[in-house]
Amino acid sequence: MPAEYGSPSGTVLPASRRAARATALARRNATALKNPPGFQDIYVLYAGAAVFAVCLVLAFLAATGHFAFEFRPGEDPAGSVDHINAAIDFGVIGTLVLLLPYGILATRRASRIAAIEARLPDFLRDVAEAGRFGMTLPEAIIVASKGRYGPLTEEIQHMASQLEWGVPVAQALRLFEDRIQTPLTSRVVSIIVKANEAGGNVADVLNMVAHDTREVQLSEEQRKITMVTYLTVIYISFGVFLATILIMAFTFLPQMVIAAQGLSNAGVGGTGGAVGVSAQYIPAVFLAFLAAVIAHAVGDGMMAGVIHSGKLQEGMIHGGLMLIVGWVFMRFLVPISV
Repeated sequence: MPAEYGSPSGTVLPASRRAARATALARRNATALKNPPGFQDIYVLYAGAAVFAVCLVLAFLAATGHFAFEFRPGEDPAGSVDHINAAIDFGVIGTLVLLLPYGILATRRASRIAAIEARLPDFLRDVAEAGRFGMTLPEAIIVASKGRYGPLTEEIQHMASQLEWGVPVAQALRLFEDRIQTPLTSRVVSIIVKANEAGGNVADVLNMVAHDTREVQLSEEQRKITMVTYLTVIYISFGVFLATILIMAFTFLPQMVIAAQGLSNAGVGGTGGAVGVSAQYIPAVFLAFLAAVIAHAVGDGMMAGVIHSGKLQEGMIHGGLMLIVGWVFMRFLVPISV
């Protein structure tokens, strides 16, 4: 019986056992890549949700006067029990911790998947070209693995090594699919495996799959380019909203307070309430503005991300960025009282 390669103990393994051992090792490696050690994106989301819950508790305690803490000392009126500004600040911090870390990690993972899928049609075309010279599918994959396909190169070379060790081509493709774990890769691998099992000219099937894959990617890129306009409109509208609040804070509301004081000094108390604003209500007005900015930032940001990429994770990043800008704007640029 022919035998190749040796075991770690120095004995020689038959070719059938060598192929079975290579398949088991490839499955184990695929499982390890599928569940790498360390924090996953979902664990970061769970941690953010826990921090968000803690911040909500602190916000409730600050709002009810059980937790006397101020991010900006002296901003609350003397003798006040509740700390509404601190409660809002805790809510904002908790929301940022919930949105940004998970959004950034998930977006980075999506970018890696997009980079892998972008080079997949090139690999399929190279395999098809090698197949036109009379090579079998495993031989064509091994030849095509000599090329450079960006982040896909290492996984293709891994699959070629498995084929050289005798792993069946269908099994090697399935393990390749398990390691990549993208929807497009799963669809392509399923088509290739079925075409190879059915026989016939696999090269034509690979060319069609590569062409369709590229068309899908071009359509997605065109959609993103089109949606950039709507993304820009959302950011501009949010900026206009902040500018409107700034104009009201520095011009409109102070003039209303001055008008109310003038009418009060002139003894026209009944009319003053209709045309002026008492200075004691200004902090409440700005708190309403702050709540509106927070709601707009999170809502508009989430919608912007979904419109641009169709993914909620990118919306978390846009929502977090808008929330940071709006919170800093309202807490440090716009005066709390006039």
